[in-house]
Amino acid sequence: MTDERIDIMVGVRDLDTTRPCIEMLAGLDYRYAPYRSDVMHWFCKPTPARRTHHLHLVPTGSARFGDVLAFRDYLRTHPDAVRRYEDLKRRLAREHAGDRDAYTEGKSVLVAALTADARRWRGDIQP
Repeated sequence: MTDERIDIMVGVRDLDTTRPCIEMLAGLDYRYAPYRSDVMHWFCKPTPARRTHHLHLVPTGSARFGDVLAFRDYLRTHPDAVRRYEDLKRRLAREHAGDRDAYTEGKSVLVAALTADARRWRGDIQP
C-alpha cells in the first residue's frame, strides 16, 4: 500500500458561504477538520486504514489560493523541485508517522522556498 494521497483544492468565493458544504460532504464520507480554518475548510476522506483524499475549500482571492496554484504549476515543470519535495515528504512521513503537525512543520521551509521560486518564475514577484 502506498502513502500517497489525493489533494483537491476547490476555489470558493468565501468561507462563510461554504459552511453548508460541511454537512453535505459528510454525506459523501468526507470528515471536516478545523485545521487552519482561518484560510480554508479542510476535509479528509478516510478508508478503514488511512486518509486517501484531502479536500480544501479555499477562497479564490486569497494568497493561499494563488500560492497553491503557483506551487502546483512550478512542480509540473521543474523535476528537480519535485524530487526535493518528494524526498523530504518521504523522510518526514517515516520520521513523523502519526504526527501530522510535525510532518507539516517539517515541510514548511521547503514549501515556502519553492512557493517563492514559483511566484518569481510566474512573474508574480520580482527577484
